[in-house]
Amino acid sequence: MDARCQCGQLFVNLLGPSSSVVACHCSDCQRRSGSPFGVLAYYPDESVKITGEATRYERPTATGGTFETFFCPTCGSTVYARTGKHPTLIVIAVGAICDPTYPAPVRSVWEEGKHDWVVIPEPSCTSPLMRAARALANI
Repeated sequence: MDARCQCGQLFVNLLGPSSSVVACHCSDCQRRSGSPFGVLAYYPDESVKITGEATRYERPTATGGTFETFFCPTCGSTVYARTGKHPTLIVIAVGAICDPTYPAPVRSVWEEGKHDWVVIPEPSCTSPLMRAARALANI
């Protein structure tokens, strides 16, 4: 299985299964993905092979960590990311995998930002901790 940008310059070969698939409804993921939510699949570093050039963008998270996005400098597609919270994992944008049979999210986070018409399939669970962290950060 693989993930790639629109032009094919940035390519990620996925050598093993994902440890988790998460739908995130925070405003940063909405803006990063250009859609009402982002869907990200977590892979161990050793099961990912990245080829091509990527541009890195780092931002702080609402919980005090960091989130790095890597995108193609030619076409602008986000292909993968890294989180300070999970330094041994690479996070792949599920849309870059472009496989309609890819597993659905098992968790849904930052749901206070979820658009009213979005429905995440069961058996995903929501994260009340994310809601509490956001309230503490006054975001």
